[in-house]
Amino acid sequence: MPDTSTSASHVLDRVLVLEMVRVTEAAAIAASALIGRGDEKAADAAAVEAMRRAFDDLAIDGTVVIGEGERDEAPMLYIGEKVGGARGTGPKIDIALDPLEGTTITAKAGPNALAVLAAAEEGCLLNAPDVYMEKLAVGPGYPPGVIDLAKTPRENVEAVAKAKGVRPDQLIVCVLDRPRHAALIAELRAIGCGIQLIPDGDVAGVIATTDEATTIDLYMGSGGAPEGVLAAAALRCVGGQFNGRLLFRNEGEKARARQCGIEDLDRIYLLDDLAKGDCIFAATGVTDGSLLEGVKHRRKGCMTTESVVMRASSGTVRWVRGEHRTG
Repeated sequence: MPDTSTSASHVLDRVLVLEMVRVTEAAAIAASALIGRGDEKAADAAAVEAMRRAFDDLAIDGTVVIGEGERDEAPMLYIGEKVGGARGTGPKIDIALDPLEGTTITAKAGPNALAVLAAAEEGCLLNAPDVYMEKLAVGPGYPPGVIDLAKTPRENVEAVAKAKGVRPDQLIVCVLDRPRHAALIAELRAIGCGIQLIPDGDVAGVIATTDEATTIDLYMGSGGAPEGVLAAAALRCVGGQFNGRLLFRNEGEKARARQCGIEDLDRIYLLDDLAKGDCIFAATGVTDGSLLEGVKHRRKGCMTTESVVMRASSGTVRWVRGEHRTG
């Protein structure tokens, strides 16, 4: 069961929970026009522009803490940008976002592309640098500390299997399909557990551990640190455990982390270190996936969307199906 002991925020009004879905819907619909067109940049740009416009309809004083990059790298939704229709007067909210999580997926019409965002009170989301993060996640229902990034993959698989009451070879682990994961995959194969390799979209991969229908027990491997914060926000809402550790390829990336206020470069971050307090997570499917259906273009100028929105304080998960007229 999700942790519902988190007190409700007066800043995150109940109405705002569903309003966030409008933002992810707008990004997903815009990106859907580029599904299978082979142009990653165009799909991402369409999603970014649509999401940026949608924020202006919200009565918030929002600050992007995880976005499309630094201001000189991104014209919109850059880190530090103010968004919302009540800037300077509305409730102060930090926002982590990925208007199109799975640009390559969208360009190739693959599964699990999403438009996602997380929102929390000011200071409650980690301002993660745009570097890699080693990630380890498990769904709800396990004793605290069942996973530990300081331990080996085998030790973590065995711990979760013991807690679940099954053999290690009966677990399924989700891993991003990348050459850098060759050793991890070999170790998991040696244990005998199943591996679900995904081409992209590790936010969806982490969230899949919370849904028994996916049959995924664990998520392991490295991916973007900003996506780690988004995934942690979702787990914060519905339960589960998450460990993350920043990975640096050079001194420049370490300097970037220090600019974000991170001094302990070897720290293992737990769920509450990445997303704390009351928070909201919203996602809309762009392409069909294990979590959500993608945008469907129906006849006579009608489109349908499927979204999920979660809130930590209530442990509520709402599935939202939308019908949108374009003509």
